[in-house]
Amino acid sequence: MSAHQPDAPTDETPPAVLARDLRLSGPWGPVYGPVDLRIEDGGLTVLVCPAGTGRTALLMTLAGRMRAKSGELTVLGAHRATEIFALSALAGVDELDTVPESVTVADLLTEQLRWNSPWYRMVPKADEAALSKVCSPVFGDLPLPPLHEYFEELSELDRLLLRVALADIGRPPLLVVGSADNVTCDVNRGLLIDRLIDLGRRQTVVTASVNGAGDRAVRAEIPVPNTDRAELAKTGKAGR
Repeated sequence: MSAHQPDAPTDETPPAVLARDLRLSGPWGPVYGPVDLRIEDGGLTVLVCPAGTGRTALLMTLAGRMRAKSGELTVLGAHRATEIFALSALAGVDELDTVPESVTVADLLTEQLRWNSPWYRMVPKADEAALSKVCSPVFGDLPLPPLHEYFEELSELDRLLLRVALADIGRPPLLVVGSADNVTCDVNRGLLIDRLIDLGRRQTVVTASVNGAGDRAVRAEIPVPNTDRAELAKTGKAGR
């Protein structure tokens, strides 16, 4: 499954994300940093770094859901977390979009559609048309999850793709997906990367993985140091 990749950036093309000396610490010590990062506009960029709270916090920061303690962050021209929040969608981060397991796909879709609609608009229970409208751009040629199926009965891949579809209803210019490592099967992880590459045709998509994207043709794979809390605590790289 292939997808057209955006044209290579030029000197005149500003990056989608630019971070300089980004740091975060908490009550128990350093979380991440310093992090310098340049993510070009469009396509899929994979951040290669260990799983853990540091990586999760960094992704949340890039999506405007968390503020760094120090450093500079520019996302699509925005600097404030509230402004970045409005320009981005975040999916696959358990701290923010955990889905109750004993609910159906129809219930999840209905709730999200109602949340995204004006308060005065009546939104009926999601049907096949709503499922296709919301999920087809994310699932592509893959089968859509049945409306009557419980979330817990879906495969790892379908669960993550559904979370992406629900978060990405508004199609903001930046989409951050928590971790490709949440899909443990190599074949399905490859399918996930393919779908994120396809979404990168109309958005800037960022995800993270310990091992990168394998042989997939992503926009970039960027090693990101200083995200492991245990190592940071030893070296004292991120100040309190």
